[in-house]
Amino acid sequence: MRVRGVGYMAVAALALAGVQPAWSQARTVDFAQAVELALHQNPDLLAVQAQVEQARAGVAQARGARLPRLSAGLGATRTNDALNAFGLKLAQRGATFNDFGAGQFNPTLPGVLDVAPTNLNHPAPVNDFSSRLEAQLPLYTGGKLRGYLRQAHAMLLAAQAGDRAARQEIIDHVLQAYDGVWTARAYEQVAAKALQAAHSQVDMVDKLYRQGVVLKSDLLAAQVNLENARTQQQQALDLQAQAMDGLHVVLGLPLDQPLELGPAVRVSLPEGTPASWVASAQADNPRLVALDQQVAAAAGQVEVARSDLYPQVGAMARYETHDPNPGFSAHSYTVGVQLSWNLFDGGVTRQAVDQAAAAREALRFKLQSAREQLGMKIQDAARKASLASSQIAGRELAVRQAEEAERIVEQRYANGVGTLLELQGAQAMLDKARADLVLARSQETTQRAALRLALGRLDAGSVQAR
Repeated sequence: MRVRGVGYMAVAALALAGVQPAWSQARTVDFAQAVELALHQNPDLLAVQAQVEQARAGVAQARGARLPRLSAGLGATRTNDALNAFGLKLAQRGATFNDFGAGQFNPTLPGVLDVAPTNLNHPAPVNDFSSRLEAQLPLYTGGKLRGYLRQAHAMLLAAQAGDRAARQEIIDHVLQAYDGVWTARAYEQVAAKALQAAHSQVDMVDKLYRQGVVLKSDLLAAQVNLENARTQQQQALDLQAQAMDGLHVVLGLPLDQPLELGPAVRVSLPEGTPASWVASAQADNPRLVALDQQVAAAAGQVEVARSDLYPQVGAMARYETHDPNPGFSAHSYTVGVQLSWNLFDGGVTRQAVDQAAAAREALRFKLQSAREQLGMKIQDAARKASLASSQIAGRELAVRQAEEAERIVEQRYANGVGTLLELQGAQAMLDKARADLVLARSQETTQRAALRLALGRLDAGSVQAR
């Protein structure tokens, strides 16, 4: 069992005290509260938000690469390597003629120039305590740093658009689950009315049978119809329980936590026409925005790859100290500018540019296809939403007509004019009309939500109490 908001020790203490956990009491949740619950604990949304933070850090990293890089270092060395020992003495400003073996040089001796100086070739160990402060600054990178920044900024915008898309999709999931419970309840009410009518039919047929007006076969048929109505009501109750379980899953709540729902909801139709919706969706749909920014990021990658075709120029400044003892006695500095240019690499860089350009073009075609598919999706959702809305009025009228027809047929049967088959047929038509009305209302909600989701305009404010 999942535990939320209460620690394990607290739950154990409640159990020992004979007190039920907090979720034993029913919790009332309206649609806006359900959306808040889902948005605060949905793992997919949390993952998208982590991607946004990752992209934001990438932008900061790209900007930081354009600033000077400052580093510091401390070191301690002891060596008797001839080259390093002499070099360290020079760095410490402590080299003497004796380090060259001057004491062994005697110009009067034959072959003196062939004598190997012991102090130079076999020096005593040298200690060196060094410190270093160095700054590096890129002066020209062929557009590499600019490309990195462009790429990082585009990825941030894409991640933010993805976050908006994920939020709207979660709202859509909550809406479908929330409305699904109310739709299941409406079907259960239809089944309950059918069961009530079946009971009334059995009572009426039984009374007529006792009066000798109808045959026993009519009574048996009415009783069979009653059992069928009971089965249908149980199926409707099971459907309602299944829908409630689905809502628990979407909200991230334990399945055994009782829930009381707020009022049923409906989705408002966005302002405008289908043509204007398609045009605005090009700018508002977050999935399209994210894909468009991915194209921009790919263009930044092309710029990064192309930068290796141009020279790279950087400046450097370094300040160092060397001391045979812990300290900072000998100072030195170095400043310089360096230019490097990759003149030939067997076509590796050029192929990298072509590869990045091809990836960018693939994303462009993907974006073009997504725009065309989005337009078709908006037009389809608009037509279906309009059809569902127009069907509601017609099906409400159909319910009233079926109720009147059922009343007339029932009266005819009670007067011995009609047949039980006609009465049950009229009742079946009434049940179907009521179920069709429930379906039309559910389809209106679903199609309007799909339309708003395609437009990038689905939020809690666009969903009102019915």
